[in-house]
Amino acid sequence: MALLGASGVAGLTALILLLVEAASVLLPADLKFGIVFDAGSSHTSLFLYQWPADKENGTGVVSQALACQVEGPGISSYASDPAQAGESLQGCLEEALVLIPEAQRRKTPTFLGATAGMRLLRQKNSSQARDIFAAVTQVLGRSPVDFWGAELLAGQDEGAFGWITVNYGLGMLVKYSFTGEWIRPPEETLVGALDMGGASTQITFVPGGPISDKSTQADFRLYGSDYSVYTHSYLCFGRDQMLSRLLIGLVQAFSNFYYTFHFLNLTSGQPLSTANATIWEFCQRSWKLVEASYPGQDRWLRDYCASGLYILTLLRDGYGFSEETWPTIQFRKQADGIDIGWTLGYMLNLTGMIPAEAPAQWRAQSHSIWVATVVFLVLTLVTVLGAASVQLFWVQD
Repeated sequence: MALLGASGVAGLTALILLLVEAASVLLPADLKFGIVFDAGSSHTSLFLYQWPADKENGTGVVSQALACQVEGPGISSYASDPAQAGESLQGCLEEALVLIPEAQRRKTPTFLGATAGMRLLRQKNSSQARDIFAAVTQVLGRSPVDFWGAELLAGQDEGAFGWITVNYGLGMLVKYSFTGEWIRPPEETLVGALDMGGASTQITFVPGGPISDKSTQADFRLYGSDYSVYTHSYLCFGRDQMLSRLLIGLVQAFSNFYYTFHFLNLTSGQPLSTANATIWEFCQRSWKLVEASYPGQDRWLRDYCASGLYILTLLRDGYGFSEETWPTIQFRKQADGIDIGWTLGYMLNLTGMIPAEAPAQWRAQSHSIWVATVVFLVLTLVTVLGAASVQLFWVQD
């Protein structure tokens, strides 16, 4: 009886420790996912994003989980075979699905935004553009995701979402402080965004005064703050379109500001005079010397002179950058590990439409209390086994 009494006391003590000393803690929030297809003029890219389900002040703190370039040209190139435009997306979509838990796939918003290439096709042949969108919708609509649609993205939206991406990646919209809190940096730190694709170029910034032409204004609410930006898109002034007018074939649509100036080694903050001299010096070389200096780069080599001069002219004469303001331009491909473009800005804006989820709660104990609880549970087990063995001994005797 003494052993049974001791086991009862030890078990009761362990139970009290479990119930009285336990505290409620918040478990890490589940992750949500989103997929955005950037259907550009000469290629399509898929971006998979993720963010904690509880969000921060109404907006997700989004990170890039995957960037996948779709094989083949842009979807506008499939005017004669629209079905292939949809099928071309399958490979990258399957890569993204591998990273999304199966239970989350039906809750993953998926969107395809087509930019200047499809804008030009719609102007030339609206029925072909409709057929391509229908084919894309059919493929993505039957995939195991929450398909939000395939649409033609307005040039102003492309520029505005790109502005969000740049400022988010640079930590200008929200930043995690040393005190463990999310804070909003001063508005004076916001930067403007320039983007050049294959068929259009965009400029977006926060103006110093009111915007008189409301068609060039975009408004956002992100992380509890309101933003109003000036944005304008120039169709047919992208790199491919410009070079096409010079009778040079080109099928590249990346962020051409960065790639051209990176090739010319002009992305380190050099002054305008250096950029001007470097581009002209390169353009004045003989073709044989250029080929010998850059072996293995024949595919794009012939275009860097024309595109370099075009970017220089656009920034200096078109947008008005001078010797004094030129050093403020940063030529980047990524910001904080995030590809610069309109897709992340779209996803950040989209998270505001998705309800936040409260983090789950759990009962937890300190390490010392947990150790004491385990000790008393072990004592309970030992005394119970001891009492059982003594009783068995008496019965056998």
